[in-house]
Amino acid sequence: MSSKKTEKIKLTDSELVDRHIHNLDPALAETVETIRQIMLGADKQVGEHIKWNNPCFYYTGEMQPFDPKEYKREIAVFNLFKGRIMLVFPSGAKVNDTTGLLEGDYNDGRRTIIFSDLADVAMKKNALECIIQE
Repeated sequence: MSSKKTEKIKLTDSELVDRHIHNLDPALAETVETIRQIMLGADKQVGEHIKWNNPCFYYTGEMQPFDPKEYKREIAVFNLFKGRIMLVFPSGAKVNDTTGLLEGDYNDGRRTIIFSDLADVAMKKNALECIIQE
């Protein structure tokens, strides 16, 4: 008997995000995918991967050296616990949010945006794009 090695196919970061969203409840998946497209379309230097067990968006461009504990490269991560659609901005307090969309006053500097459905995403789209570009 010959033993063949099973080749593992390594998925790209975007393929892993696709798979994650595909495994969500269909109504939730549609809203998450819409937010995903807004995030990726807001700036060409926004990338995506899975981090903290959810889709996460990060800055792909050049940056000055920084303490990795500050999460400066990470822009936002989904929190989809119990079907809630929340974007968490780990360094949101440092964003000059003139839209008023970012919520929360956490000691660690994070801020959040909560979305209820596709209509809510559509209403917040322009403000979200401004925050990402900031």
